[in-house]
Amino acid sequence: MANPLTPDVLVDPVELTRALVDIESVSRNEKRIADCVEEVLRQLPHLSVERFGHTLMARTELGRAQRVVLAGHLDTVPLNDNFPSTVVDDLIYGCGTSDMKSGVALALHLAATLPDPRFDLTYFFYEAEEIEGKYNGLKLVGDAHPEWLAADFAVLLEPTYGVVEAGCQGTLRVLVRTTGRRAHSARSWRGVNAIHAAGEALNRLQAYAPRTVTIDGCTYREGLNAVRIAGGVAGNVIPDACELEVNFRFAPDRDEKGALEHVLEVFEGYEVELTDSAPGALPGLTAAPAREFLAAVGAEPAAKLGWTDVARFASLGIPAMNYGPGDPLLAHAPDEHVEIGRIRDGAATLHRWLAPEGTQD
Repeated sequence: MANPLTPDVLVDPVELTRALVDIESVSRNEKRIADCVEEVLRQLPHLSVERFGHTLMARTELGRAQRVVLAGHLDTVPLNDNFPSTVVDDLIYGCGTSDMKSGVALALHLAATLPDPRFDLTYFFYEAEEIEGKYNGLKLVGDAHPEWLAADFAVLLEPTYGVVEAGCQGTLRVLVRTTGRRAHSARSWRGVNAIHAAGEALNRLQAYAPRTVTIDGCTYREGLNAVRIAGGVAGNVIPDACELEVNFRFAPDRDEKGALEHVLEVFEGYEVELTDSAPGALPGLTAAPAREFLAAVGAEPAAKLGWTDVARFASLGIPAMNYGPGDPLLAHAPDEHVEIGRIRDGAATLHRWLAPEGTQD
């Protein structure tokens, strides 16, 4: 099958977005899109290219004083009657248009058209961001080839609607368990209802007042919420077990240990099991490339409310930001779409920031 990422497509980030969207790449099915991107990258003499699984790393070796990463994931959530892409007026519809093939298109467009950037650049086009972290291409690269990630600054091309979203929240999940004693529901006084025992935990969540934290001018709002509850045996049995799943989204001034200690304090007296945790990332606005990038965007940064792979860079001491043309409110939606104007503006902004001195628009 012919590669749709032709030279003519690569020079136009809008057509490139459509071409990428039209390569189906639901998580764990990224081989074809990775093959297409690899073929393109290996034809560019100014880049050295490595592949690990279905993750591509391409980098310049120009001897610049600083190195910048541009990263975007190739996978999407499952299709929802939104494939292939369609265009209506100034909008491109389709799975992955916002999250985040329009961002990937910006990086691939620059890789093909900017051979002499003012920083050395590393491009990552990686697999499996939308599913469990153990499959994530950046994680796998970090485990096997951490030197590939080395940089002074990173931009993750997540959907931000054309503004900089700095850092990210951390996230953890716990199971809050209650126990009881089974009995026939006609003789309920002989048992202890574990579901009823979970009521106090739910009351604590209902009364919980989340923090709002401002860091470097970016305001992060925390949240502690029940996301799932399970319990019950049968319609005539008093249940002896109940399990409440709780998600804590925490500001990046807390580390994972501090976040867990806070949750344990909220649910004091209950059995609590940690099932998943990931650190947040501080805004990282002070690095020189970051300041120059903010100047190129020309708008104040906002806090990233959610977790993204900027945390992987932050854990290595690399300041990182989120920036992309997609609207985060449309990610994973059946009517997911991206504005053509946002794609062109994003490409112009990144070119203005990365082009050699004297050649910026």
